[in-house]
Formats: sequence, C-alpha cells, structure tokens
Amino acid sequence: MNACAPAENFLVDWTCPWLAPLRDTGQKVMSEVAHGADLHQALSRHTAFRRFVPQSALPSGTAYEQFIFDTGTVPTRANAHDFFNGLCWITFPQTKKRLNELQAAEIAKAGVQNSRGPVRDALTLFDENAAFLLAPQAIWDALEARDWKRLFVDLRPLWAEAQLVLFGHALLEKLLNPRKPITAHVYQASPAGGSIPELDAWVAASLSADRLAGKPFLPLPVLGVPGWWPENENFSFYDDSFVFRPRTQNNP
Repeated sequence: MNACAPAENFLVDWTCPWLAPLRDTGQKVMSEVAHGADLHQALSRHTAFRRFVPQSALPSGTAYEQFIFDTGTVPTRANAHDFFNGLCWITFPQTKKRLNELQAAEIAKAGVQNSRGPVRDALTLFDENAAFLLAPQAIWDALEARDWKRLFVDLRPLWAEAQLVLFGHALLEKLLNPRKPITAHVYQASPAGGSIPELDAWVAASLSADRLAGKPFLPLPVLGVPGWWPENENFSFYDDSFVFRPRTQNNP
C-alpha cells in the first residue's frame, strides 16, 4: 500500500492492474499532497490542458458542468472521488472535454432541471462508471450474451489479446475497496486505439448525444477479468448468480 494520501484519509494500492494507466501521475500527485500541496494544485502541475481549482471557486447555484465549460477549470475537493476525477482529466483529456461539451449543450437546450433527462443521465453514467474494452470480437460477443463461463473460462487465453481500461472516477473510487459485485459499464472501443492517447482520441471522436442516449454499454463485473483478482483463478468464482447474472428479458 502507498501510505501517501490527499486530505481525506484513503490509501491506494498502486499494484492493482486496473490502476496502471493512472499509476505514474497518481503517485506523483499523492507524493506532492503528502508534502503539503493542495490536491487541486498538485493535479494542475501535471497537465497543460486543464486547471484545477478549489471547490469554493464554484459559485452557489452554478451547474458544475457549466462552470467547467465556461471557465476551463475543474472544481476539486480533497477526497478520493475528486482525486480520481482529476487523474482521469489528465489521462483522458479529450474524452473528458467531449463529455463536458455534450453536458453543456444539453444544459443550453433545457437548462438545469430536477431530472437530468436521458442524454445527461447517460453522460453522467459514462463519466462516473465507464470502462473501455478493446478485445477480439469473440470476447465482446460473449459479454453481450452474458455468457460468463464462455467469457471468463472458455475464452480465458484470448484475454491476453484484450485491454480493459477503466475510465469512470466513481468506479475507480469504489475499487479502493474491491468487492466482487463492482460492475463497470463497458463501452466497445476500436482495436486501433492501442495506446492511452490513441484510445482517448478515438473514444472522444465516437461520442455524441444520440449515441449515448441509446446507452451503448454492457455490464462487466471487473474483478472477473483474468489476472485482475486472485480469487477468479478458481472458476467457482463465476458461479455467483447474484453478480454474474444471466441475460434475461428483464436484464437485457
């Protein structure tokens, strides 16, 4: 465990495989905070594309997404949720910018309502809980069918050719305390997006309000991914029907 942490007391195990894309920057930011920097200051030092500001900079009554769009700055609290949000802005700047643009466009159309509406709901779900899957079609087909035995047991060797990249900052926060039911909303990415910057550019270019309104996600319990959790080496791990639920009419 890394004992360095932002103001809210939490620890990050940087050996977890799902943290690999964030590890280098994340460890540097945590080290700076441990030596006295505010989280928003430490995050700002690691990107030229976005500036982070304290939460107090967000005026009362102003929508968070609108403020980011108008000012180019991200209000940030000293907690785990905003720590991972900041790392995602640094690591996936084009995708985060595109999501913010789409949020602002929806706010411009309908204002800030008690109900966000289908597009803003999908945008928020994507931002908080999405993961990107680059994989052979057989893996995607098994995931779409919720055929968990085929996905994780029969096709296990094929996962060596797959890449699952976690994007949602709430998802990353939940995985500070890994539990079998933690599930990502998986978005199919292009095999051409091999590196993180390429993946970021591809995902950003693929996003639109219409596409997201259709909720183009599939559920994936992330600790089932081969190599991500020791307990899944015993294939009885996948027998838990409360987590690895079959596809049904009520669970499409």
